[in-house]
Amino acid sequence: MESTRLPGKVLAPIAGRPMLSYQIERLRRCRTVDRIVVATTTLPADNAIVALCDSEGVECTRGSKEDVLSRYAHAARTFNASTVVRVTSDCPLIEPTLVEDAIAMFLSGDSYDYLSNMIEPTWPYGMAVEVMSRKALDEAHAEARDLAEREHVTPFLYWRPKRYRLKSLTMQPDLSEHRWTVDTREDLELVAKILTTLYPRKPDFDMNDVLSLLQDNPSWVRINRHVQQKSVVPTSKGI
Repeated sequence: MESTRLPGKVLAPIAGRPMLSYQIERLRRCRTVDRIVVATTTLPADNAIVALCDSEGVECTRGSKEDVLSRYAHAARTFNASTVVRVTSDCPLIEPTLVEDAIAMFLSGDSYDYLSNMIEPTWPYGMAVEVMSRKALDEAHAEARDLAEREHVTPFLYWRPKRYRLKSLTMQPDLSEHRWTVDTREDLELVAKILTTLYPRKPDFDMNDVLSLLQDNPSWVRINRHVQQKSVVPTSKGI
């Protein structure tokens, strides 16, 4: 709730419903996911997130604001997860089939430690999904010392390609020019337009529906085109 660029964005109302609620509903369509857990902080402001989770019937764990890696490790340990899927709460348009495809590829038998569709960005920004083994997550939590590794959760893994078996999930055509995440008021304005238009007529809309809607409304893309992507941890550190 204490986002520096857009405070309260996780529960921002869209058509009378918190943004996070839409994301939870979309993730519930992932048939291969055993449990959805919201890993929030112990800050008083995030009591509102816990309250939403209670109303949605979703599990919730709490931990450090800065040490996000510890929050993930705690959630995985609490629910004895063997495979952990990470989706950040500023991606309310997340594609359920993308999440399922990522899980299927991760579990395909090639013994991956970490899979992501953001190692080589080709998906719209706001469709990020990461899948990792519990073993790799526990090792990262136990060994990571770099502040970026603690805050951004997974750099410890993808900065070590010689130690961990990594897999990149890409798509064609390259749609990485699209920005569907929510970090600013302009981002929220665009996502609100998409949700309020598509959800009433097709609650299970997919990415192609979003692309068609934007093609029909090209001016919408300009709403947040000027927004600079947040500083992203580089995918390589020469380790």
